[in-house]
Amino acid sequence: MFGVVRPCLRQLSVDLHAAWMSHLCGLCLTLRDHHGQWTRVATNVDAVLVSVLVAAQADSPGERRRAGLCPLRAMRRIEVAASTEAGPRLAAAVSLAAGAIAVHDHIADGDGLLRRRPAAAIARRLADRAGSAAVRTGSVVGLDVAQLDRAAAEQRVREGGSARGRAALLAALAPTETAVCAVLAHTAVVAGSDDNRTPLATVGRHLGRVVHLLDAVADQTDDARSGSWNPLTATGTSPAEASHLCEESRRDLQRALAQVRFTDTVDARLARLLVGDGLGHAISRTFVSAGSAPGPGRPDDRPDAPPDARPPRRRWPGSACLAAAGMFLTCQMCGDYTSPLDGQRKEGLCSRCGDLDCCDCCESCGECAECDCGGCDCGC
Repeated sequence: MFGVVRPCLRQLSVDLHAAWMSHLCGLCLTLRDHHGQWTRVATNVDAVLVSVLVAAQADSPGERRRAGLCPLRAMRRIEVAASTEAGPRLAAAVSLAAGAIAVHDHIADGDGLLRRRPAAAIARRLADRAGSAAVRTGSVVGLDVAQLDRAAAEQRVREGGSARGRAALLAALAPTETAVCAVLAHTAVVAGSDDNRTPLATVGRHLGRVVHLLDAVADQTDDARSGSWNPLTATGTSPAEASHLCEESRRDLQRALAQVRFTDTVDARLARLLVGDGLGHAISRTFVSAGSAPGPGRPDDRPDAPPDARPPRRRWPGSACLAAAGMFLTCQMCGDYTSPLDGQRKEGLCSRCGDLDCCDCCESCGECAECDCGGCDCGC
């Protein structure tokens, strides 16, 4: 999973914001409680959706606990999903497995410092520990983490292919679709709502396709510069075709989501928002930021970069992981911060709203008033 599915915080009501923070902090604390402080760096916002979906299908409210003071919440105490609940545990297993797979991929590619044996050995040991932790936690909630590893292995096999066209692109995206499909379908099993397995499997398949496409769009320029394999470049897929495929999958996802039986709770509203408006904003944000295609309903009037403009220096995860871990554990990611991965300014992990979120909404519809951004002065 790629960190795509997140809400526009400016639009969240008080109860939806509280629910989002409950699941986000619940995932972080579940990682800490079961596997130690170091695993909190694996917190993945896409995996939060897993916890939300479990709660949205459960017939009875999950257990909550009072979380202690945390600088990432501006030293506020809140009620969070308990680490003993199945939803946060399933989300933790997914986060750990995704983190382990990502590190192993960087090692295989020889990214940055990981070309050196000592660095690669340390990274491999940490990835193996995360993978083992994912297996242990997954077994508690009945998730076969091995199927995620098999999907990742199949993905590596398919990378490097030279076939072109839509069929070749879909074949390249299939392993990600399979993995996300399995995880979302398992939320129905954990929640005791077996009738939801089929529609959620369809939701997962299309969600996996969209997030992989968005990751490919965001990374296409960097991949071309570094010579890395990119599914869009390899299959000759244009930005317009990729955008059309994203919107097509989003429509199919919404039809499948309408068949899911949710309970009448705030978690159900949050789940619909995340894979509804949240995913729509992510599609618009990615294509507009990449400058490769217009977002829905908004012309691509971004000026071309000057010929001598240089892209920001991108640091490989192998050389930036310690910096990122240090920033997270010392609470430097609370407010806006400079990412150690790409040198770009990022919004704080738990901030109420920043210009980025506000502008994301405006880029989706073109007008602040129409998306209820509250009259922000983000220049829309």
